[in-house]
Amino acid sequence: MAYVIAQPCVDVKDKACIEECPVDCIYEGPRKMYIQPDECVDCGACEPVCPVEAVYYEDNVPAEWADYAAADRGFFVELGSPGGASATDPADADHPLVAARPQADPAS
Repeated sequence: MAYVIAQPCVDVKDKACIEECPVDCIYEGPRKMYIQPDECVDCGACEPVCPVEAVYYEDNVPAEWADYAAADRGFFVELGSPGGASATDPADADHPLVAARPQADPAS
């Protein structure tokens, strides 16, 4: 199991979670942050610092955002497990679930 970053992160990307992650497993997409499930050590340090409450333990993701567990896993199908986000450039594309969401209004 691993932690998952769900829909509230889309178009927010506060990145407080990155600063707290002791294993550097939170990667950046254009519109959302993603947790590499094979690198996550389930410590939970990222969960309480998320200002939009987007981080959940995989078994606790609310039903309305359950697809985000698959999105976090799917994001890494091609990328694999790079072994640390800080040495990796932000991704050029989000998972299709995220990319298909309407863009948030920047004024809100």
